Amino acid sequence: MLQDLLSSIATRTGFLSDPRSRRLTLAETARLCHDLVSARGEPSGVRIATQILQTFRQMDAAEADGFFAILADEFGPPAEPLRKAAEAYAATPTPKTLSALQHAAEPPRQELFRRLNLAAGGTAELVRLRERLLPRLKQDPSRLEAVDEDLRHLFQSWFNRGFLVLKRIDWDTPASVLEKIIRYEAVHTIGNWDELRQRLAPGDRRCFAFFHPSIPDDPLIFVEVALTGETPASITEVLDSNRLVRPAAGINTAVFYSISNCHRGLAGISFGSFLIKQVAEDLRADLPGLKTFVTLSPVPGFQPWLQSLDATANPPLDAGEGRALAIIAETGWAADPAKVEAARPGLLALGARFLVKVKRPDGQPRDPVARFHLGNGAMLNRIMHLADPSPRGLAQSAGLMVNYLYDLPKLEQYHEAYAAERQVAASRAVTSLLSSRFNDNPNREPA
Repeated sequence: MLQDLLSSIATRTGFLSDPRSRRLTLAETARLCHDLVSARGEPSGVRIATQILQTFRQMDAAEADGFFAILADEFGPPAEPLRKAAEAYAATPTPKTLSALQHAAEPPRQELFRRLNLAAGGTAELVRLRERLLPRLKQDPSRLEAVDEDLRHLFQSWFNRGFLVLKRIDWDTPASVLEKIIRYEAVHTIGNWDELRQRLAPGDRRCFAFFHPSIPDDPLIFVEVALTGETPASITEVLDSNRLVRPAAGINTAVFYSISNCHRGLAGISFGSFLIKQVAEDLRADLPGLKTFVTLSPVPGFQPWLQSLDATANPPLDAGEGRALAIIAETGWAADPAKVEAARPGLLALGARFLVKVKRPDGQPRDPVARFHLGNGAMLNRIMHLADPSPRGLAQSAGLMVNYLYDLPKLEQYHEAYAAERQVAASRAVTSLLSSRFNDNPNREPA
């Protein structure tokens, strides 16, 4: 509210049309950033913040590099006050010295971002600023990591679940939002408006999105849901435009078949888990006949892992696994029914091994989608062969797809087991795919 009021005052009083709102040089922008951090008047702060964001938006790549370098080099915590505060706390660890240390340790950069956020559209501009920052992190992590940490810290507060608004997206949603749904869909491409209508208009389809009050017409994340009478075995069934629309009386399963984050600048700011749980609860309230909540998920880390296997794999590949690898290396294998069936047992065994046993150094599964759903408290319920025969599905997952089961009464139990011990909750249908070499697997279906 304060942000809207100050922005309105700035607009009416001509701040936004001030000649000083012209594009600034990098040196002028740096000077204004320092002025903004030290400014006391909020209306003038809005004007300065607007000038800075307008200028940043027009910066080319080289100028943006310079701007981020300024943020890194000139807006960190001053070393000498921080050292003195740390020494004072070490000598006398009281609440007062702790408070002084915390104040000294906070980078002025965080205050700069808070004040930039006062400009009209400031929140969205800062999300776009981080989107430009993230690719540069790999090039200069030691310098820019602190800048990103400050933005992440603030975004985690600003995009807290308590501020997010869940809305249903349907065929009556404004076209400006529907266009964004087409553009942001990241899992199963929506080619045109007819395809979008197939996903939104039928009575057995749902779509929900989280919005933020500061970015009201732009979804942050959305999930597409198919309401069915059974768990589908492939994405082809779900997206079939000729399928019969299931009447409400025959619906008992909600299938979350696509979850898309909309803004790269919000990478690492997790609200997907809240979205699925909230949508599951809302659907259950609206449709009491719903009993099962599952995903139909890709396995994006599977093909890269398969390509890393060789004759020295430990444990070595068995005959079925080796045969499967040889088949999927052939062009057009997915269109040959005999090859598809020959590859089935080996690919399913490799899929179970990859999802249950292949871990990162921190003990979490290597596959990012598995980490997301298992971290939410879901159970690895079923692995399906050639469930996504699209070029992308074959290139990414060798056609495999996975059902993660959201058993609402057990979500907390599975989540705690995963968070504390990295246990992968897996059904017997999945663990039975593991060969005897993995009989010591501790990650069985929890009782």
